[in-house]
Amino acid sequence: MRSIDWGHVLERAAAIVRSYDTSVTLRQLFYRLVSAQLIPNTENAYKGLSRITAKARRAGDFPDLIDRGRTIHRYETFANPADALNKLATWYRLDRTQGQPVSLYLGVEKAGLVVQLQSWFGALGVPVLALGGYASQTYVDDVVDDTQEQEREAVLLYAGDFDPSGEDIDRDFTARTDCWDDVQRIALTAAQVRDFRLPVMPGKASDSRSAGFIAKHGALAQVELDALDPNALRGLVQTAIDAYWDTSRYEAVVAREVRERATLQTLARQRRRTQP
Repeated sequence: MRSIDWGHVLERAAAIVRSYDTSVTLRQLFYRLVSAQLIPNTENAYKGLSRITAKARRAGDFPDLIDRGRTIHRYETFANPADALNKLATWYRLDRTQGQPVSLYLGVEKAGLVVQLQSWFGALGVPVLALGGYASQTYVDDVVDDTQEQEREAVLLYAGDFDPSGEDIDRDFTARTDCWDDVQRIALTAAQVRDFRLPVMPGKASDSRSAGFIAKHGALAQVELDALDPNALRGLVQTAIDAYWDTSRYEAVVAREVRERATLQTLARQRRRTQP
């Protein structure tokens, strides 16, 4: 810990957070710094980063991070019916995947990456599945039901860690759901770890899946998906989506959505004029 230049780390950490077009979790920030070889991949380094960024945020010198585990829970309220109609017009969207040849799903091992995926691809209406490790049977059943409701072929585009568990999580999920016409692991792969020069940490020999991983890749390793530059991840996902996406059908749905939203806005204006 004494060898870490925390002042320099804090400066680089702030620059990394500000480089995102969405908020970032502490975990994502940590692995980006590990990838930049500014801090070691240790529990003490993680705690140190948490401590100094929290102190800097209290002083107003550091951008906010995401805390996905805590939020303020409150029912949505409206000032009046006109306000409710106006809010509905703002929220109104159609299923923008209508008419697409397949149902695309973006699967990700880390829940912390959902914010980025929704920011980049949410406008398309493509759902994001955050597994957060091995999925519960309830979640498996929900996903199966959802794919069946679409009444078209289902395709899973998946991103996870490059380690024994990270490779096994999507295998387990696809086997238990058994509802996919195609599954593509778009990240991380051994080639991507090499090409993007991601930091490779020693894997856990105690992992029951380590033997199979070694047989496949020649060595035990652990590489976090969070260490991948967000622009690189975005490009990988975009390329995978483009192979299936019909842009003309998407644009037709958006055009209809714009017309229907305008109708709601007109109703809201009419309501405001009639209310006392």
